[in-house]
Amino acid sequence: MRHTLAVLVLNKPGVLARIAGLLSRRVFNIESIAAGYTEEPDITRITIVVQGDDRILDQVIKQLSKLIDVIKIHRLQDEEVIERELALIKVKACPNRRSDIVDIVSIFRANIVDVNRETMVIELTGDERKINALCAVLEDHGIVEMVRTGKIALWRNPNASKNITQ
Repeated sequence: MRHTLAVLVLNKPGVLARIAGLLSRRVFNIESIAAGYTEEPDITRITIVVQGDDRILDQVIKQLSKLIDVIKIHRLQDEEVIERELALIKVKACPNRRSDIVDIVSIFRANIVDVNRETMVIELTGDERKINALCAVLEDHGIVEMVRTGKIALWRNPNASKNITQ
């Protein structure tokens, strides 16, 4: 089972490394981790997706809570949040197949952000299923390279952020 945590931490050097190191030392599988600034300049929000049952999730939360730079930990339930990933996908794009790729990109509401003689780079923002679906369609054209950000998420309900796990 996959669990998404939003961890608010003090914006200090090494915090992300300490969190990743703590989880890896405890042999917790981090499926994705994304960090970025928040509306407050001295706070960073780290979105972590971990794999495991409820016991594993409980242990992850307890271990993270012990770190001095951790301010709050929110468990994000799928039906309560807006989730997105960003993907950049480089595909082979010979001139006679470019229009097919442009059509596919349009259907997925993605963007072409770079074109050269041999490849195109496509940018897509969406949930994991949408990105996986685009990748499946683009496989026929030949995916040369791809990078994904990992999940980021926010509560839908404006008062939900008050449900804090710490």
